[in-house]
Amino acid sequence: MAGSISLPYMISAGTLPKILNKICTAAVPENFNGDFLGTKLGFPGGNQRAFISWAKKCNLLNSDGTPTQIYKNFRNPDYRGLAMANALKHGYSEVYIRNEYCHELERKPFTKLISEITGSPHDNSTVKAIVSSFFNAKGFADFEAKPTTIEEKKPEKKKKESTPEKITLPPSENRVNLGLNYTINLVLPKTDDPAIFDAIFKSLKENLLDG
Repeated sequence: MAGSISLPYMISAGTLPKILNKICTAAVPENFNGDFLGTKLGFPGGNQRAFISWAKKCNLLNSDGTPTQIYKNFRNPDYRGLAMANALKHGYSEVYIRNEYCHELERKPFTKLISEITGSPHDNSTVKAIVSSFFNAKGFADFEAKPTTIEEKKPEKKKKESTPEKITLPPSENRVNLGLNYTINLVLPKTDDPAIFDAIFKSLKENLLDG
């Protein structure tokens, strides 16, 4: 029903981006309370405490004040844009039901949309605070970012294939000279003719011994 919908906002909406910037550099607290906001982040004023309610509605904080995963992702520059986009879609879900691309609207048509949802006139102080809070936080959001769930593994370096070792022969002067010995058994014919013996030994000399 119009007028019963509560959208997150800060009256001092100009402080919202300042607190968000501080969150990016400060350590994650066990509990995000007024003491942490005032002491650690440096925003002790009463109006600044409205950030805690805004952050809970946008799912940056759980109902007990403990930081959510969206809060932790927001601190990481690589996931900041996506985290804030998710936070705004959660906190301003009613606006996204009316227009899923409401973050692309200019300020005037967005204000008109908030006025219709809340049932309050466009110049109402609360309507103005809702619009300013949304636009100030939107500066951190990236609605085109895609969620990354699995880190890409670096390709493993290929193992060098083992190659057979080259055998280097020693220099020629260091090499061992190898020789072959032959044993030749001759069966000589029974003869007293010296010419036959001369012919046999001449043939051996020419074909074997001088080769």
